[in-house]
Amino acid sequence: MSPRAIAKPVAVNRLLMRLPRADRQRFIAQCDTIDVAISDVLCEPGDRVRYVYFPIDCFLSLITPVADRDGFEVGMVGSEGMQGISLTLGVSVAPQRVLVQGAGSTLRMNAATFRRELARSAPLQRVLARYLHVLMTQLAQTGACTRFHQLEERLARWLLMTDDRAPGHHLRLTHEFLAYMLGMRRVGITTAAGDLQKKKLISYVRGIITITDRTGLEDASCECYRIDQDTYAEMLGA
Repeated sequence: MSPRAIAKPVAVNRLLMRLPRADRQRFIAQCDTIDVAISDVLCEPGDRVRYVYFPIDCFLSLITPVADRDGFEVGMVGSEGMQGISLTLGVSVAPQRVLVQGAGSTLRMNAATFRRELARSAPLQRVLARYLHVLMTQLAQTGACTRFHQLEERLARWLLMTDDRAPGHHLRLTHEFLAYMLGMRRVGITTAAGDLQKKKLISYVRGIITITDRTGLEDASCECYRIDQDTYAEMLGA
């Protein structure tokens, strides 16, 4: 499904809110605001980066390709970040598949305009350099998490990351989708989700996961979730 242009909303991406007002207003004035739907693919690995995206109330999965497999999620981008950060390094080739995981709206700017704005605005350069560090940390942390942590801990972290970017505590997620995102077999996801439900941290009914104990779910997660949060706060503020 192709995204469609809509009227600019009042809400703004959190990264852009960190810019001085004049820089932010000039930047947003050159963006389109579009709707995206769940499962829309914004780019594939190796594609030329034609647009950058600054999510408002949607969120995106960054999926790395794996030979003979569907790949798995290595990062997530919502209103705290942007998609297309490689352009800040002068790289115009997409490294991952970008899949819309949560429907909503996003600011979109074409690559040529983005490059001009980046060259023009020192505050934009500083904010995006800090965000690049945050994203690199998230990607590295996901790799370590996948290698060393138990599936239940990883699932708790993933649900928390999704909840941070979703409008509410009700997540429409199937076990098949979770298995794809975490690079695991469905039976493992079913067991891990069942354990979290037995601990009354989540409920799962007809494809909808509801987080019933946010604090308890944070305790059940590995330290990777807190590291992600602390890194963002250190680099970009709360």
